[in-house]
Amino acid sequence: MLNRVSLITFSLFVSCSLNAYADETEDLSKAREALSKQDSDADTEKALEEVFEAAEKNYSLLKRGSAGLNYNFDYSYYGDQRIDLVIEPTLDSEGQPTGSSTIRNADVSPVASHTFTNSFTLDYGLFDNLTLSGRLPLVAKFDTEEELTTYALGDISGTVRYQPFEYIPGRISQTYFATLRLKTGDSPYEIDLDKNLSSGSGYNSISAGISVSKVMDPVVLFGSGSYSYNMPQQGLDQVRGSSILEEVHPGNSLSFSMGFAYSLSYDVSLSASFQGSFNDRTRFELYTPATDSTQSSVAGSQMSGIMNFALGVRVSPKTITNINVGFGVTELSPDIILGLSLPIDIEGVKPSSGN
Repeated sequence: MLNRVSLITFSLFVSCSLNAYADETEDLSKAREALSKQDSDADTEKALEEVFEAAEKNYSLLKRGSAGLNYNFDYSYYGDQRIDLVIEPTLDSEGQPTGSSTIRNADVSPVASHTFTNSFTLDYGLFDNLTLSGRLPLVAKFDTEEELTTYALGDISGTVRYQPFEYIPGRISQTYFATLRLKTGDSPYEIDLDKNLSSGSGYNSISAGISVSKVMDPVVLFGSGSYSYNMPQQGLDQVRGSSILEEVHPGNSLSFSMGFAYSLSYDVSLSASFQGSFNDRTRFELYTPATDSTQSSVAGSQMSGIMNFALGVRVSPKTITNINVGFGVTELSPDIILGLSLPIDIEGVKPSSGN
């Protein structure tokens, strides 16, 4: 029973593989990234992974003084078809527009964006019911249309997870969490858009939420919800066409996930989950030197949805490898998502049983 449930909950870590833009065409890829996976969502599922990990625990988080390290590999693919049209107005014999137009050229070109993320997550049990986490992402990104490539650090984040009540078998387990994400990656609002790709969101954010789970052997049901406050960015100086971007006021976001995991045996489990995210509208302040004026541009709110399926396999008595495959169900979501999760043994840094 213990190993079987542990296998289920380990697979939940990768089951939900879940912030805007001034010009809809230029910043579409950034909007997609903002509405896909959130750091807080990953941490939420990390809490679910540790639920029911040891029968002797009164709390499902890491035991006081314990540490855990996980490696995660994530790949996402965005594919699209971009149409370039050359339209000329129809003129009469006097050279005046007649009100109609003619398409002189129509060019359809495929566009693809590939993002590879290698991340390391370190967890430390400050108390039996309070766990601290830190996540370090390394990002590689490729854009086939612009033929651009970048290798850079992503946005690092820290999370606090708190379980107010002891876990009682058969009852719903609750875990509250808060995440601070820092804009350590290359900002899409500071780079040269013609020469570079971004590796981060471009702003700091704070999120908080709750995750719940319930075991009904051999099934685990789980869900989570979170709210993110995205901090405005000022003092920018990015050239965009004939204007200069000076300020970005990103919209706040709501995220939720739900799903279940099923244990096929003591060594194999399957899980399925859905993750949604709503991002409020974003406002941009653009200065135009030619007219010496500042104008506001607003990008409307967006919604994304991702469906994920995960397979958990025990490869050793202490190691469970998780592989997940997902796809987006909305326009701004990734077309393909692949992920791999593998715990790293750091027994040497844990306190001895005598402590």
